Amino acid sequence: MPAVSLTVNGNAVTADVDPRTLLVEFLREHLRLTGTHIGCDTSQCGACVVHVNGKALKSCTTLMLQIDGADVTTIEGLAAPDEPLHPMQEAFREHHGLQCGYCTPGMIMSAIDIVNRKGFDLEDRLIREELEGNICRCTGYHNIVKAIASGAAAMGGKKAAA
Repeated sequence: MPAVSLTVNGNAVTADVDPRTLLVEFLREHLRLTGTHIGCDTSQCGACVVHVNGKALKSCTTLMLQIDGADVTTIEGLAAPDEPLHPMQEAFREHHGLQCGYCTPGMIMSAIDIVNRKGFDLEDRLIREELEGNICRCTGYHNIVKAIASGAAAMGGKKAAA
């Protein structure tokens, strides 16, 4: 089995993996980082979104061999247990941008990527367009969009408009 080395949430990780091992499987089963969810196995729902080298990536269709040497951040890596939540996590909490919570980690990781690519001042229309690859089966997205706008503003050091 080939060996892969990567950094996950700031920690160096080396493992021998079956060439068919998916990143989501590795994170959940080998590292016990279960915040990254498996929703569809086809890159449709976004529950499995993590950041690889600073960019959002759907881990359910990414082979471990493809990311050898990469830097991976999962929802668990956004804030340590004894630290304040990441501004986007706090915005989802504050604006109740979740219902059952299953899609929430992927939504938050996608939201941070949107902010990194599009800036801190996001219009609702843009947020909705950018979330096209993330599915929430519980909400109407209203509070998710509100949370992302607020989180984006907080990431930029501003207070979001009410």
